[in-house]
Amino acid sequence: MTPVSSALLFIVGLCAGALNSVAGGGSFLTLPALLWAGVSPVSANATSTFAVWPGSIASAVAYRREVRLARAGVLWLCAVSVMGGFLGATLLVRTSDESFMRLLPWLMLVAAATFTLGGRWTRRRGTATGDWHSRGWLAVILLMQFVLAIYGGYFGGGMGIMMLAALAAAGMTDIHEMNGLKVLLGVSINGVALVRFLLSGAIVFVPGFAVMAGTILGGFGGASLARRVDQRIIRWLVVCVGWGMTAYFFLR
Repeated sequence: MTPVSSALLFIVGLCAGALNSVAGGGSFLTLPALLWAGVSPVSANATSTFAVWPGSIASAVAYRREVRLARAGVLWLCAVSVMGGFLGATLLVRTSDESFMRLLPWLMLVAAATFTLGGRWTRRRGTATGDWHSRGWLAVILLMQFVLAIYGGYFGGGMGIMMLAALAAAGMTDIHEMNGLKVLLGVSINGVALVRFLLSGAIVFVPGFAVMAGTILGGFGGASLARRVDQRIIRWLVVCVGWGMTAYFFLR
């Protein structure tokens, strides 16, 4: 990989890290960039997960108070997330590059549509967590989370918005606790997926580290950006990028 390619991947990672810390949707940038750099499709998806994971861990630490407040059912949710994430990652590494490229436009479409329509869920506000765990909703939310974890281990675009929607449907109303759970479950899904990717040799480390360095720095900068820029502007920027990338892969 040339120094120019490494620099461009770092810049893409920088932008993706900032987007993830403010609104999400960084994978709309990292996956196409890795494909452009010559990484094979399945490996590009696995490497993208590898590159953005450290930023997710930092976010999980930042949300540790909210996760403690919503601790009822958290262990069960983490357990099904790990199982689903491992299953999804296994399905990915057993998918041929040709099959994945045929699926990719449709996966991008799902992610772009979810991100576009997901604002109504992320705008929900409340003062306390609903008693979803005591109303018989736990089994339902566990099943939904298992399905979402499979999707997350396989592709993951738009997964965070989907999890927020599932938590809202289950009765949670405090957006901060919902975000904390979403981040923790995302770390669980992507963490076990990374183990599976490492075991299968699906990660390409040189471009992965270039993107990772950018996402870490961009994540720190994004926190400062979030305080100065209207998040609606950032969100619509991500929406435009997502639909643009979706159109590109359909027309490719």
